[in-house]
Amino acid sequence: MSNHQHKIGIYGGSFNPVHFGHVGLAKWVIENTDLDELWMLVSPNNPLKNADSLAPEQERLAAVREAVKGIPHVVASDFEFSLPRPSYTANTLRALQQAYPDYEFTLVIGEDNLTIFHQWREYEYILDHFRIFVYPRHSAEKKESSINLNTKNIIFLESAPTFDISSTELRAKQVWHGTCK
Repeated sequence: MSNHQHKIGIYGGSFNPVHFGHVGLAKWVIENTDLDELWMLVSPNNPLKNADSLAPEQERLAAVREAVKGIPHVVASDFEFSLPRPSYTANTLRALQQAYPDYEFTLVIGEDNLTIFHQWREYEYILDHFRIFVYPRHSAEKKESSINLNTKNIIFLESAPTFDISSTELRAKQVWHGTCK
């Protein structure tokens, strides 16, 4: 048996709704990095977002499951559904490590999140204990991050594709037919 530690990417989000940008990125990440699997972690309650605007979590999970069906090594996950809310990434990563001690977790975030990463609860803990893959966001404002980007744990996926779409735009255009308000 090899001593290769199973490498899991954690791509969290509200996925309200999930769209081809999320799916395209997930597919690219699993095909172009050293990850063995990518878990699209549906967040029941992102502390930086208004919970009232979210479609029901089971609906969003079902949509993500449907969207990634047939993509090898990419799975929809409801892991955060059983954790205390709101969902803080540091707590989620701790719980994942406890549940899967033999796995190595890598956080996958957009560069727009990197500019506000210092606002995340226990961001230093995340930086110290996990790799972070940062994908480019077409719509992201190029702002200086207030954290040290020279840490070995931040890896920029510079050749990842960008997708000119957002869940916010889809909700505004009322393309999302979930039960969100």
